[in-house]
Amino acid sequence: MNEQEIISKAQQYIAEEKDEAFRSQVEELLAKKDMKELEDRFYQSLEFGTGGLRGVMGGGTNRMNTLNISKATQGLANYLIKAFPEEHKNGTLSACIAYDSRHNHDKFSDITARVFAANGIKAYLFTGMRPTPELSYAIRETGSKTGVVVTASHNPPQYNGYKAYWDDGAQVVEPHDKGIIDEVNAVKEVKLIDREEAIKEGKIVLVDKELDDKFQAMIKSQLFRPELIKEKASSVKVVYTPLHGTGAMHVEKVLGDLGLNVITVPEQREGNGDFPTVEKPNPEEAPALKMALDLAKKEKADVVMATDPDADRFGSAFPDKDGNYVLVTGNQMGALLADYVLLSKKEFNKMPANPVLIRSIVTSPFADKIAAHYGVKSQECLTGFKWIAYDEGQMEKNGTGNYVFGFEESYGYLIETQIRDKDGVSAAAMCAEMTLYWASKGKSLLERLNEMYKEYGLYQDVSINQYFPGISGPGIMKGIMTKLRSEGLKTLGGKKVLKIRDIQESVSFDPLNPSVKEAVKLPKSNVLQFFLEGGTVVSARPSGTEPKIKFYINSTVPVAEKTDAALAAAKKEADDLCGKISAEIKAVLDAAQ
Repeated sequence: MNEQEIISKAQQYIAEEKDEAFRSQVEELLAKKDMKELEDRFYQSLEFGTGGLRGVMGGGTNRMNTLNISKATQGLANYLIKAFPEEHKNGTLSACIAYDSRHNHDKFSDITARVFAANGIKAYLFTGMRPTPELSYAIRETGSKTGVVVTASHNPPQYNGYKAYWDDGAQVVEPHDKGIIDEVNAVKEVKLIDREEAIKEGKIVLVDKELDDKFQAMIKSQLFRPELIKEKASSVKVVYTPLHGTGAMHVEKVLGDLGLNVITVPEQREGNGDFPTVEKPNPEEAPALKMALDLAKKEKADVVMATDPDADRFGSAFPDKDGNYVLVTGNQMGALLADYVLLSKKEFNKMPANPVLIRSIVTSPFADKIAAHYGVKSQECLTGFKWIAYDEGQMEKNGTGNYVFGFEESYGYLIETQIRDKDGVSAAAMCAEMTLYWASKGKSLLERLNEMYKEYGLYQDVSINQYFPGISGPGIMKGIMTKLRSEGLKTLGGKKVLKIRDIQESVSFDPLNPSVKEAVKLPKSNVLQFFLEGGTVVSARPSGTEPKIKFYINSTVPVAEKTDAALAAAKKEADDLCGKISAEIKAVLDAAQ
């Protein structure tokens, strides 16, 4: 794109952007003739992808701002009206809007509600920050046909996002995602109504406590052993951090109502879009939990809990026998929760017919072994929690199975069926009950985890994230995936590759006999998986929301006998295997730089 094209796009943006703060940023860049920054803001338009929008906030077509959000909402409204013509004609179409603690949440949620209202779609707008899982719950509770949450999850402070949901409370998937994208790209004019006028006319309805109370009651209703919690709650001390996000109001209330002693990290309790005490507000990363771990050591806490800014992800840590806190990975917590939920459903005769556990393709197959032990089918889906929700909905619709639990390695868990997205609040409540249950059996959660390793084999997981920001980033990532597809891998970490599964091409094959292919029955996605002898799986996937490529190593090593010594030997073998594979992957990434 040449200089004049960039200037022309910037001038057009200035003419269309109604927000003075975003508009003035571009005006100043033009006045200074800062072509490098202007090019970055205008070399492309921020795309409304399959989940919505996400990007750095600021003025420009390649930024998160009120103009891009108003166009996205107009496109979503246009699609909704076509999808539900009778409801629109009768004036019964509605949408829910929530937001977390990120900067500009007020502007972005406000303009979303005003565009919906201007298009004859009643907008239920939360009066303050709320978690993403509550938005999913509210869609179905209010009978809305769509919903939007303004969040960038655990991204750095300069990001914000816009996630679109359908009437089932799940993020939009095919065919709606493609249909909405087409409508968004075709928007020529945005309808807008004054906020106060819309509220006065009932076109925007402000909501809070009435939905909060129902949401909390629903979460408490999922628990299996309220009497155990009541009896033992005072003996357990929980240190919790919402990482400057939305989680405190619900986690504190739900756990407090159960009688648990919750100590929230004071410096991280209030919502703050700067996330001043962490580099990234991501419970997946150890540095984000430092303050919580320090407080836990001081308080001698039994469990450390964390939720990300929109409280859909849940992280945890537990003290070992020496009092040192051990961070539990997403795969490990998913295995522990799966084990506890399934054993409890069996014990209380709550296991439905044809029970199914759903996990993503990059999540550890450890869960499959646990599910099989309880007579539960394990089912794979694409990465992204919307696919777990989609499969749950399809099973319900077709009568092919009954959902009992779902999770993905990136700290996302879903226990209840009233929500169709990952839920850090219910995960916190169930984790608390699970901790008490195993304590009543004389075991910590770490001891229960090791017990399962001895039973099913050791499963160890490593992820490698490499960022490729800027204009050249997408091309570099595409080149890595093309190289892996064309050249393949015959071995990894000294283990033979027995099968390659290419989700984009919908095939799997033996690399020694690539002409013989089997069909893969999953929606297309840019993922490559390498299945190694011994059961380890290595997956490669460019992120759909960030400029990075991710590699997942899901290793497995048998445990020779049910002893601590045998488990320690298996852990050493797994460490060595993961180390070798990681080094080979990093060499591939370094070569692509």
